[in-house]
Amino acid sequence: MDRNQKAVKEMQEGNIEEAAKLLNEAIEENPKDAVAFTNFGNLLSAVGEEDRAIVFYDKAIELDESLATAYYGKGNVFFNKDSFKEAVDLYQEAIVRGLHEGDVYYMTGMSYYQLGDFLRSLPSLSRAIELNPDDKDARFHYGMCLAQTEQIDEAVEQFEKVLEQDENHADSYFNLGVAYAFKDDAHKALSMFNKALKIQPEHALAANGKKQMEEILGQED
Repeated sequence: MDRNQKAVKEMQEGNIEEAAKLLNEAIEENPKDAVAFTNFGNLLSAVGEEDRAIVFYDKAIELDESLATAYYGKGNVFFNKDSFKEAVDLYQEAIVRGLHEGDVYYMTGMSYYQLGDFLRSLPSLSRAIELNPDDKDARFHYGMCLAQTEQIDEAVEQFEKVLEQDENHADSYFNLGVAYAFKDDAHKALSMFNKALKIQPEHALAANGKKQMEEILGQED
């Protein structure tokens, strides 16, 4: 196990100072070690020193412009800064350079999601759950994008799959309620809003949905 691998292990275990020491040693030993600069960028980003992290990612890219993880790390910094367009560009560079893990597609999709570009978000989130079917956050947001683009039946299917993974996912019940309300099924919608509220009593949107469905059903009686 070389210093980079040891440093990553120390970071994963929360030993930030030891990780920094190992990465400093790696860079001193080989100032052209692009992986060490990327890992140092990841470390700085993890402790909130994002501007310094960008300097290290840029140095890594200068040393090895094919290093996909440097673009990905830099993209995460821009995402955290709410600079979603820049994040998309960096994630796409990472993909072009050979990074094809679920996380990079999830973050690309979430960047488009934050920009309100739900159509462009869809293929990235679809790929993310294809690569990692257990990623309930990716699946939930995929469902949200389907709903936002009025693919309601497909959205319902995704929210139901999230609930198979996590039966206490209140937001999935809420969005199922919205979907059934959209389909003019007030009874099912009310049932979903009630389930959301049972899990999360302070869910204001679900409470509002419940009130609206009760009013509709009251008018029908």
